[in-house]
Amino acid sequence: MAPKKSIILAPLATLFGRNWLTLLGGTIAGASAFLIIGCILVGLLGIANSPYIGIMAFMVLPGVFVGGLLLVPLGALWDHKYGSLGRAPETPFPVLDFNNAHTRHVVITVVVLTAFNLLIIGTVSYGGVEFMDSTEFCGKTCHTVMEPEYAAYSVSPHQRVACVECHIGPGAPWFVKAKISGLGQVIAVALHNYPTPIPSPVENLRPSRDTCEQCHWPEKFVGDRVKVITHYRDDETNTPAKTVLALHLGGGGQGKGIHSWHISPDKQTFYTAVDPQRQKMAKVRVVHKDGKESVYSAAKDAFTPEELAGAVERQMDCIDCHNRPSHIFKLPATEVDTAMEIGRIDATLPFIKKVGVETLTEAKGGENDLNLIEQKVRGFYTEKYPDLLKSTPERVDTAIAELQAIWKRNVFPKMGLTWGTHPNNLGHENFPGCFRCHDDKLQDAAEKPVGQDCEACHKVLAWDETDPEILQQLGL
Repeated sequence: MAPKKSIILAPLATLFGRNWLTLLGGTIAGASAFLIIGCILVGLLGIANSPYIGIMAFMVLPGVFVGGLLLVPLGALWDHKYGSLGRAPETPFPVLDFNNAHTRHVVITVVVLTAFNLLIIGTVSYGGVEFMDSTEFCGKTCHTVMEPEYAAYSVSPHQRVACVECHIGPGAPWFVKAKISGLGQVIAVALHNYPTPIPSPVENLRPSRDTCEQCHWPEKFVGDRVKVITHYRDDETNTPAKTVLALHLGGGGQGKGIHSWHISPDKQTFYTAVDPQRQKMAKVRVVHKDGKESVYSAAKDAFTPEELAGAVERQMDCIDCHNRPSHIFKLPATEVDTAMEIGRIDATLPFIKKVGVETLTEAKGGENDLNLIEQKVRGFYTEKYPDLLKSTPERVDTAIAELQAIWKRNVFPKMGLTWGTHPNNLGHENFPGCFRCHDDKLQDAAEKPVGQDCEACHKVLAWDETDPEILQQLGL
């Protein structure tokens, strides 16, 4: 049995036991390899679900593993030049004599270990790329910083679309660019040197034709769509009122409609905003297919010289209107209307729309906002409707829980994010939106404005009606 033992141990002793440096390198590499395998198994078996396991398995431990491997040849070189463990330096390099059994065993051991090391490095490299592209890595790793964006994403229409599909898109160049940019963000998080809230829009975001249009085909945005907007009034019965619009989406080669004009191949639109959020326009320039330009500018005294000096012209992109496709933060009234419409808040609770909106509006990010929501709502029904609260307390409890949930997904005190921090440019219900450009203050040389023809974008079929006849006609 002794010879077999020496066959296994002797090559390892030759490789790692020459001096303390090779021994340290071998120990570090071996330990980190076992830890990497352990972390991967923990994730695969579902024993623990944490992004930090992925960070350890695919980012931290691989670096330690490679560092340990590098110490082995460094130790051998040190031993060759300076000697160690009582031996003099070896001037000549060793002769590889494959007739020598010990040499053969060492070479075989090196080959096997190298193959094993390459397997580990290849696996963790591939796993590391996949992990860095995962939604968990983007949303959960830097929990405080990305919590608002991840919370909004989790309830958005794009919650099944990976972050990288929109923020990076296909192709190696943008992948490399994003990872280099991400390095600076990691340093900023580590040093607690990041802005609060995270500013929007994202600077230097890849054009939507390379990302959004991988799924959304502009030429197929065809025809009109009926949109029903339900609001509940502030009266005791929370009377529902509906606005019905026929949206002229256009597209598909049509000559009219929202998309037909803005994404027409016959023209390119450029705008110059004077603020970081791109809400204040100084100029709109349209370049037609024949090369002619239509330029609409704000009055000379509308903005300060400093604002104009910092303004940069930008070609209009889908994301300039659809600027919150995934990270959607809503206002109290909109959220309460939606919750009542889908039954999360009992619409028959007296004055719940009024009380809910007023309570949420007051809760802007204070330490006791959640308690404030409960106290205000419960206090109202205790004072005004004690019998209701006594007979069916669960209705009030459910409403309070939903109002608190609304606050949690829209207000993030640690990141300085509250109601209305991020404007939504789609439409013009709560923010200027379309009217950023379609403003009479932007005029051409003949004092003709960009235009505010409402009928160009939509036709009002019913406006704030309790029982619109058009919905009965449409079977809605």
